[in-house]
Amino acid sequence: MKNLMTSVHQFIEERDWNQFHSPKNLSMALGIEVAEMQEHFQWLTQEESKNLSEQKLKNVKEEIGDVLIYLIRICQVLGIDPINAATEKMILNEQKYPVEKSKGNMKKYTELQ
Repeated sequence: MKNLMTSVHQFIEERDWNQFHSPKNLSMALGIEVAEMQEHFQWLTQEESKNLSEQKLKNVKEEIGDVLIYLIRICQVLGIDPINAATEKMILNEQKYPVEKSKGNMKKYTELQ
């Protein structure tokens, strides 16, 4: 992850794109890339979405790359360690969704009893 983050940073620096990378702009770009990934699944059945063609899988993979790059950029601009953020969120998720209440259940934590 560190190597990827360094590579993304260097790529942006070489092109003088920091001037365009405000958190607002990056979050908007991230949302657009997520939507582009979702577009590949639009109108597919559950089964079809699990069995993508080789080309469709390649396209989804490219969009996932874009999503990750923009997420890394937001973290860099805001000074957030993405691994630490995800680790902390998993700890919170474990508290919100204890196994005994949430196993096999799709309810939101506020609806679990």
